[in-house]
Amino acid sequence: MAYLGPRLGPSRVFLSGVSALRLVSTAGMDDMGLAMSRSSLERLEFDNVALKKLPLDPSEEQGVRQVKGACFSRVTPQPLTKPRFVAVSHQAQALLGLDGEEVVNDPLGPEYLSGSKVMPGSEPAAHCYCGHQFGQFAGQLGDGAACYLGEVKVPGRWEIQVKGAGLTPYSRQADGRKVLRSSIREFLCSEAMFFLGVPTTRAGSVVTSDSRVIRDVYYNGHARHERCSVVLRIAPTFIRFGSFEIFKPADEFTGRQGPSYGRDEIRGQMMDYVIEMFYPEIQQNYLDRVERNVAFFREVVLRTARLVAQWQCVGFCHGVLNTDNMSILGLTLDYGPYGFMDRFDPDFICNASDNSGRYSYQAQPAICRWNLVKLAEALAPELPPDRAEAVLEEYLDLYNRFYLENMRKKLGLLKKEDPEDEILITKLLQTMHNTGADFTNTFRSLSLISCPTEENSEGEEDSVKKATDLLIEQCASLEELKAANKPTMDPRELAVLLSMAQSNPALFQMISDRATIARQLERLSKLKDLMETTQEELKTKQAEDWTSWITQYRKRLARELEGQSDVQAVQEERVRVMDSTNPRVILRNYIAQNAIEAAENGDFSEVQRVLKVLEKPFSSQPGLELPAWVGGGGTSAEGERDEGEEQQQEAATAMPRNPVPYDSKPPAWANEICVT
Repeated sequence: MAYLGPRLGPSRVFLSGVSALRLVSTAGMDDMGLAMSRSSLERLEFDNVALKKLPLDPSEEQGVRQVKGACFSRVTPQPLTKPRFVAVSHQAQALLGLDGEEVVNDPLGPEYLSGSKVMPGSEPAAHCYCGHQFGQFAGQLGDGAACYLGEVKVPGRWEIQVKGAGLTPYSRQADGRKVLRSSIREFLCSEAMFFLGVPTTRAGSVVTSDSRVIRDVYYNGHARHERCSVVLRIAPTFIRFGSFEIFKPADEFTGRQGPSYGRDEIRGQMMDYVIEMFYPEIQQNYLDRVERNVAFFREVVLRTARLVAQWQCVGFCHGVLNTDNMSILGLTLDYGPYGFMDRFDPDFICNASDNSGRYSYQAQPAICRWNLVKLAEALAPELPPDRAEAVLEEYLDLYNRFYLENMRKKLGLLKKEDPEDEILITKLLQTMHNTGADFTNTFRSLSLISCPTEENSEGEEDSVKKATDLLIEQCASLEELKAANKPTMDPRELAVLLSMAQSNPALFQMISDRATIARQLERLSKLKDLMETTQEELKTKQAEDWTSWITQYRKRLARELEGQSDVQAVQEERVRVMDSTNPRVILRNYIAQNAIEAAENGDFSEVQRVLKVLEKPFSSQPGLELPAWVGGGGTSAEGERDEGEEQQQEAATAMPRNPVPYDSKPPAWANEICVT
């Protein structure tokens, strides 16, 4: 307590020992009380290595600009008016060594986790990156709405970001803000993917506010005011493929180049940083720089192949697989117009803006390889092109291996690897497509199909019929299939394009492509057949298709039991593995939409309830089968809603809402949901 001396003066040095001790003890207790009363967020230990090891933009110029020779720019998050929590993920907060309940009850929590108030040790910054968007190089992109807060040192190290905290040098024509619907979708899906076992960035919280921005939700001229909202994002790093494209020379098609073209030494710095920090075993095992870089690229290829295989196996479609949305760690990154498939369709497109189907479900594995090619180009000459090409040759085999491993678990094929398994899986997916079966619920139902054994008292015919009846419940009705196969292109436009493909192929290639036209013609053909079919005829055909596949599947299950001494144990293991691989619940669009509409009406309980359900996607959760919120009721106080919110409520209540269990096929109104 050295400061006491000067204030007390020399005449006061003869304090009694007891009094002096009491004075020191009291002051110490005060300091301890102050420390104990501090917000747990103020006690986070930051160690912002990225800003120390990678070039930081020296300019403090405000506004949007090209940032040359730097990986980060310092920014100032813009405070929100009356920030408040919508939901907090206790499990994601635990990564930072935080207690979720303490965060929820912290009066400063919403301010710190929205960027409205800067935590001690935090150094807000925005990351510079480029990207190929829908196949074309877009030049500088960067964190237009996300803001790096720093890296938290706990056991492990986690970068935290706030998304929606305002303008950065990379905001382009945007305002750097996010709204409630997009924030809730990102928050819920980040956590849903983690609990499904898919590598992903995490989301710690959603904060909303009384600050407003204007958004045209459907791009139809009907803009409305929406509440500014912020997601807390957590990952070891948010560096992505596009981070290395800031060095790209002028693109031959778009003419754009990376802002740091010619600064090859920074590329070397970035590779050193990423490998040392996130691939330390590679750094330790390879003394030769080129061999180290090849090993690093091989690991990124492997992680990417494994990731997309996992997406395919849970029916997840990312929606915007640009190179700037691909994590260098093989994580699912940037949740925009994503979607989980309901009815199985290999051409499923979750992004209504993706007119060509570039990022359709079945295209994802090939698109991820295309993005890896662009990453390899961005890493040259640190990564020699011939060595990169050799590594890329491994991608397809890796993807197929991971996909088959996952699919065998989903089908309960654990004891043998039969060469014909691939045919069985392909036929299953074809049957699901033909019958319009629900992807998630069909797989979940497979563990209920009995395995042929000598002890089985049922005849084969009865067992197959029971299984067929089970799967028929997951199939689409005639009306659903008609709606699903209706061409998205006007017939007159299709006729013109078909004519143009014959008469002027060059012009045709500029405005369309043969794959798009083929999909439209296939839909027309299917629709024509459906128009000539009755519901009974359809159901009979669906039953025939499933009976054929189930018969084949049960024969394969019987081979699993060959040579096994404990048949019962094998069967129990099969069911256990299948039920821990095939989820009961996924984040379907209608589930997210219910939560969003409740939140927009001031009721955050459904977001919190859905999060709880998604944290145990493989389990039955008594008491959490149905949404708590149904219909257009809300809890906002009267007088708080402006004109935009009234329009929002009208839109929310325009479609009928029936209480549908979380593990059900989507209700009819879900077809009206449009995500762009």
